Order: sequence, then structure tokens, then C-alpha cells
Amino acid sequence: MNYFAHGIRYTDRPYFLAGTATPDWLSMADRRVRLRPQHVQPFADGSGQPQAEFAAGVLQHMEDDDRFHRSAAFFEVSGALLPLFRKLLEPHDGFRPGFLAHIVTELLMDAVLIERHPEMLRAYYAAIDAVDAELIQQSVNAMAKKPTERLAGVLPLFTREGFLWDYLDSERLLYRLNQVMRRVKLQPLPPETTAVLDESRLLVRARIDDLILIPVKPPTKDAPP
Repeated sequence: MNYFAHGIRYTDRPYFLAGTATPDWLSMADRRVRLRPQHVQPFADGSGQPQAEFAAGVLQHMEDDDRFHRSAAFFEVSGALLPLFRKLLEPHDGFRPGFLAHIVTELLMDAVLIERHPEMLRAYYAAIDAVDAELIQQSVNAMAKKPTERLAGVLPLFTREGFLWDYLDSERLLYRLNQVMRRVKLQPLPPETTAVLDESRLLVRARIDDLILIPVKPPTKDAPP
């Protein structure tokens, strides 16, 4: 699962929401730092304090990932995307087709949810803007074996860039996907990938209700515009 699929139900709980995003932020900001459930759990004391909410959100991310990656829908959809990427990258290109089928399933889940609930993505970004980035970094350093000084700067960049909106368009999604490829030290994907992303989008859209773990409630009339 990706940012929006993890956090769409928690826009009214900013620190919990930030917790659901932090493992992915760390993969961008400081890949040396890992949060482990046994080290996070003691901080999720149910007090409702920001750090407790944050810890609970991190645990929710981990639980979501575990359930999602074991789900039949994920195996079926990523399995349907796999031959598309194999054909694009033939004759052979190591593990990239499998990696791409996995990650594109997750990115396009966000895209389809944003199509359905654009107002909730606006609320998502507003909630992230409301948290104290330094407190998030301090909380991570209290829970992780290795400290980081790189995380706090990611939060304002994340909301300023607003790159989740780019997932709605296959050309812009390819640009973002190639950023990931560079980060994991793989070769960039060719322009022809946009056609594969278009086809993949249709497959994910058709299965989105099977892919999401818990149905997303429609927004009320009082939801943020």
C-alpha cells in the first residue's frame, strides 16, 4: 500500500496519519533508519497524545502492509501486471518486472482512490501540514535504533510537492516512478511505459474494491473542500 491508501481514513487524526506515512518517508529521507513493531508498540499507549497517536499510526501502517501483501487481490492484480512489464522490458531485465508490478499496483491504488475522493486528498495534505515535523523526527529517534536528522525536512517538501496528484496522469506518474527507480539504483523506464501504465490503471480500477482493506466512507457535507 502507498501513502493515500494507508491514510485516507485518518485525515481527522493528523499525528496518526503522519505515522501511517512515516515508513515511506524514511525510505526517501534516510533508508538506514527502520521502525520495528516491538520498539514502536510501547509508545502506542492510547493516551491520545501526539507521540502515542504517531506510534499507533506507524503500527497501523505495518499491519496494513502485512494484510495487504498477503491478500488474494494483491497477488491477482500484481500478477496480471507482471506480463505487461515483462513484455515492456524483454528479453530479460532481472527482477524489475516483479518489482514494477508490485509498486505500480500500489501507486495506482492511490490514483483510483484520488479519482474517487479528491477532496480527501486535499484533507490529507492539510492534516500533514498541521503536524510538528520536528516532533515526528524526535519520535522516530526515540523508537528507532539509528537516529535521523533528515526526516523533519521531508514533511514540508512532501506537502509542497503534492506528488500524489501526479498519479492521476500516466506521463506524470512515469516521472515519479523513475524517481523511485533512481533511488533504488535501477535504470529509468522508457517513455513507452505510459501505455503499460494506462492498461494497468484499468486493471487496478476494476479491482479497487477488492484491493482496499476497509471500504472508504463517502465524505460528509462538512468535509473539507
